[in-house]
Amino acid sequence: MNVQELEDKAILNIELPGIKLFKKGKVRNVFDLGDRLLLVTSDRISAFDSVMPNGIPDKGKILTQLSAFWFDYTKSIIKNHMISANVHNFPSDINVNEDVKKLLSKRTMLTYKTDSIDIECVARGYLSGSAWKEYQQNGSVCGIKLPTGLKESDKLPEPIFTPATKAASGHDVNISEKEMKDKIGNEDGSFLKEKTLEVYNAARDYADTKGIIIADTKFEFGKLDGKIILIDEILTPDSSRFWPKDTYKPGGAQPSFDKQFVRDYLISIKWNKEPPAPRLSDEVVLKTREKYLEAFKMLSGKKEL
Repeated sequence: MNVQELEDKAILNIELPGIKLFKKGKVRNVFDLGDRLLLVTSDRISAFDSVMPNGIPDKGKILTQLSAFWFDYTKSIIKNHMISANVHNFPSDINVNEDVKKLLSKRTMLTYKTDSIDIECVARGYLSGSAWKEYQQNGSVCGIKLPTGLKESDKLPEPIFTPATKAASGHDVNISEKEMKDKIGNEDGSFLKEKTLEVYNAARDYADTKGIIIADTKFEFGKLDGKIILIDEILTPDSSRFWPKDTYKPGGAQPSFDKQFVRDYLISIKWNKEPPAPRLSDEVVLKTREKYLEAFKMLSGKKEL
């Protein structure tokens, strides 16, 4: 299949006539089914807070199927919002025709509707990204003092929890654990920290056996019937840093299974990070799709989507 044929497959938007749109994010369209939600993951890709005009074919399927894998893997640690990721198991009140079902297939998840908790819960096992920048300035990350002499991408002595506030637009802002607890309460804050690290540790140990380092990841939580559960997507290349284990070498940035090809391309063409975003090259589209698909296959054990 050539690049054009692949790109023709990319689904950038799905509308469901007769079903109310709950919200539209950079990647997902979320539809309101009363006490449930229908999460439809498109092939849109964003970088530097802008959505690119062309997508990454099959990206929505990869994110949905990988989230479904992890939700199932971690359900003994904490309950999550997934009801089903199989359109053929959706109840009859989701009234869509067969053509729409084909579009929804593998990229759609039926979930419980929760009261979301407006905290991004980040687990970091390695020193990278904004954490590395902060460490260089003051030797700590979100108020957590770290050993001196660490290099970029070093493994931390133990994983740390670094919450952030969820921003409607722009970058999320790192906050301290105390600031989080002041915002949502001690009990809920302690529970979020405990479960974030517990899920991260379980996923990190599993991924290690598959040749992938999960350097860091972020989770979102919501309340269902007063109980905190895991929501949104989890442990995907969009929400995590996945590094190949066999090339890991601390002391600089690492090759990754995420949208780094997109970021590098946008930097190389000197885009000013202001809308409108430029079209991605064929090479970047292909390489990004290849990396997302590779991560999915390695982690899930499946040979195809």
